[in-house]
Amino acid sequence: MQNVTVHNAKTHLSRLLAEVEQGREFTICRGNQPVARLSPVRAEPVSRPKVGEITSGGVEYTEDCFAPLTDEELKDWGL
Repeated sequence: MQNVTVHNAKTHLSRLLAEVEQGREFTICRGNQPVARLSPVRAEPVSRPKVGEITSGGVEYTEDCFAPLTDEELKDWGL
């Protein structure tokens, strides 16, 4: 891992990022004091369900879920 100063990191950020994409790592130092690490992000593989795969439980309805609204409920809804 190579050390770079804050000034060099700001000046050459694009070049450093290109090298990070190739797998290199850098320690950014303020003077001689390390303050940050510039390293590649290792993306975790995304697990997606296959088409048609059931991913949750079924939907349940109450017996009156499709019953007409009462006059009072219609009034509450402004209908």
